[in-house]
Amino acid sequence: MQTLNEHRCFGGAQRFLQHDSAEVGLPMRFGLFTPPSPKALLVFLAGLTCTEETFATKAGAQALAAELGLALLTPDTSPRGAGLPGEADHWDFGVGAGFYLDATREPWARHWRMAGWLMNELLPLVQQETGLDRVGLFGHSMGGHGALTLALRHPGRFASLSAFAPIAAPMRCPWGRKAFSGYLGEDRAAWAAHDATELMQVRRAPPYPGGILVDQGLADKFLAEQLHPEAFEAACAAVGQPLDIRRHAGYDHGYYFIASFVGDHLRHHAKQLL
Repeated sequence: MQTLNEHRCFGGAQRFLQHDSAEVGLPMRFGLFTPPSPKALLVFLAGLTCTEETFATKAGAQALAAELGLALLTPDTSPRGAGLPGEADHWDFGVGAGFYLDATREPWARHWRMAGWLMNELLPLVQQETGLDRVGLFGHSMGGHGALTLALRHPGRFASLSAFAPIAAPMRCPWGRKAFSGYLGEDRAAWAAHDATELMQVRRAPPYPGGILVDQGLADKFLAEQLHPEAFEAACAAVGQPLDIRRHAGYDHGYYFIASFVGDHLRHHAKQLL
């Protein structure tokens, strides 16, 4: 790992790093906050257009994370510098929009391997670096989709789970259909394998008996068309998965919303991780 920059932060350190990814075939960046006495690792997946720095600089999570002993890992949201035609033409597809899956459709299949990078390379690398074996997962919007789907696709890998305004049923929304058709083709069975609502519906038992926390702003301009939390809520109810979905009047989709409730998410994870 190459440290790009480092900042003393609440008795610990906020670093931004890079490593050469064999999965992606390109250098990949990530942020890592290490508290003074780390006890567990919490991974945050960011949303469309974000980078490894967005959560670290905007959410204000480090003070409480230091108090609780939670290290915070913030991966970048896509490969960068692949040079594919049209990779940066759309803000909701390509650069900054990896959707936390492994693409199977050309020309994206070579480099757009976000799930493989996260699960097979980055997590083992950071866990070896920190010595932390207990891991929780949360995210926002596209990253909320990533958190829910990766947790459901990898049973037992993450001990706690939450999301802010997740794309909870991507097969039903324009963002999801655009990403899935572009990265995976038109096989809807392949789409369902990356849809949190579809994945929850086929579970025979609740995968997180300790509960999943979801916060959603009711002034979120993307709520009606893109997010569909009610679909995930129904899927959880059908399999008996405890879900605390909190709807907040007046809050939108951005980081003021996240900063307002990130403390509740850190405590939710600490309760199950520590």
